[in-house]
Amino acid sequence: MRVFRGHSRPLPAPVVLAIGNFDGVHLGHAALLDRLRQEAERRALVPTVLTFEPHPREFFAPESAPARLSTLREKLELLGDAGVRQTMICPFNAAFAALTAEDFVQQVLLRSLGVRHVIVGEDFRFGRSRAGDTVMLREAGERLGFSVDAVGSVLLDGERVSSSSVRAALAAGEMMHASRLLGRHYAMDGQVSHGQKLGRQLGFATANIRIRHNPLPLSGIFAVEVAGLGERPLPGVANLGIRPTVGGTRPLLEVHLFDFDRDIYGAHISVRFLHKLRDEQRFPNFDALKAQIAADAAAARAFFKL
Repeated sequence: MRVFRGHSRPLPAPVVLAIGNFDGVHLGHAALLDRLRQEAERRALVPTVLTFEPHPREFFAPESAPARLSTLREKLELLGDAGVRQTMICPFNAAFAALTAEDFVQQVLLRSLGVRHVIVGEDFRFGRSRAGDTVMLREAGERLGFSVDAVGSVLLDGERVSSSSVRAALAAGEMMHASRLLGRHYAMDGQVSHGQKLGRQLGFATANIRIRHNPLPLSGIFAVEVAGLGERPLPGVANLGIRPTVGGTRPLLEVHLFDFDRDIYGAHISVRFLHKLRDEQRFPNFDALKAQIAADAAAARAFFKL
């Protein structure tokens, strides 16, 4: 997939475009991206996505912005998996936020992207003060030569699928429900880095992954699968949190892989969260921590029937 940063240079050819934040790329997004692929194939144009970095809510209210479900890299990988062939990332800054709805149409959609067809969610708003909506976008398209398709919400057992509903499921430890909303297991990607080697001292060597999700969309101890180290995912147990017993302050993902003994420093892996075992907690000493880690590993092995 080709990635373009900013909208100062026009793309080389007209596109069919989907617009959105696409945080988590859940089933609601999948419906919009399905429409994108269909329209692009029908019109023999490149299926393209316009997204924003940072999330607009992080720009306007960073203190109260919701936890991200996916990093920018993870989002781009998920979009590519969904058949998107081009993504334009618009920096959401003061200048971009100041664009009027008409300026957004003229400068971004027409001049930079050369849109022929635009696909958005039915609640899509755009432009300064969120003045633009799907009605205005359709009217602009009729004047300027592009068509607009507004995709309705996806319901799962009566619940609207959204990034907020996925966050709620993850925060509650409802991993199966989150998986159903996403259409896959929730995962975090990252590079294995050197740590303090505390896991090895406690008898459970771990792969340490520094993550960019802060605040975390979920935390605790989980039964996980790890992809990226072979043909099949590998089972394990993971701690996602700040590790209060050892004085941690930054989020860290630690994964102990069962029956595995390879040097994987530097490897880029994907950790899929299958089942929550418990919340993260502080223990009075290392012996208590070691005993709980053994119990967590046993519980995860039981989950996998190992």
